[in-house]
Amino acid sequence: MGRIKTFFLMLALMLLFMWVGDMVGGQEGMRTAFWAALAMNFFSYFFSDTMVLKHYKAKEVSQKSAPELYDIVAKLAKNANLPMPRVYIVEDNVPNAFATGRNPKHAAVAATTGLLELMNKNELAHEMSHVKHYDILTSSVAATFAAAISMLSRFAGYRTNTSNKTRNNNALGALVGAVLMPLAAAIVQFAISRTREYAADAGSAKLTGHPEWLISALEKLEAYSKRAVMKNVSPQTAHFFIINPLAGVQSNLTSLFATHPATKDRIERLEKMTRNL
Repeated sequence: MGRIKTFFLMLALMLLFMWVGDMVGGQEGMRTAFWAALAMNFFSYFFSDTMVLKHYKAKEVSQKSAPELYDIVAKLAKNANLPMPRVYIVEDNVPNAFATGRNPKHAAVAATTGLLELMNKNELAHEMSHVKHYDILTSSVAATFAAAISMLSRFAGYRTNTSNKTRNNNALGALVGAVLMPLAAAIVQFAISRTREYAADAGSAKLTGHPEWLISALEKLEAYSKRAVMKNVSPQTAHFFIINPLAGVQSNLTSLFATHPATKDRIERLEKMTRNL
């Protein structure tokens, strides 16, 4: 199901690119946008995970260099009947974690040094659930296109000039650049991330058999996220993490397009699972 969702996401964003390309540059602009979208689809499928790991300066570890973290991930992978993912550590005092990759055979799980101090398997069980349901591919594609949409919006604004002949087209391009394209990027991440977080929470609870463990973990991570912000965090990659790393700096307006559902809502769903179990 995750792969089907990702295919339609790629197709929808390609059509969006072509539409904007047509408005900004006519048929020539649409053709350019088509080839650009094809290139981004290829890049996001094969290389977006590498870019995310590099962005956060994640360092790959082995069982020898980080035995506790490695063993927890290995146990969760075995319980979920998944291949062993690559394991990374991000040097950051704010506890958080994320998973990335194009499929379970090419997956990576990363934890911050802050999370290692609170280490238990609940946070990483959440990330393994993302791996199992191919959410990692969808997240990687969304991150690449969110960045590309932002770039395209700036290009649309750049096309604006004072020529009387193209004034109307340029005004439309400026509107797209200033309003519609950033809004589209926010909606893409909003739609993908919130639904997949609920599903990953449920998958994590089933994997461990104890929803109350994840409830405790989410409460702790939420408290930390309100007090401090991770280094180098970007809006285009915030949806990768178990807890929104920008929660402490979001305004009321930007929170409408937050990449994660409210932690309170996630906990309420987990509490319902606990009662059912």
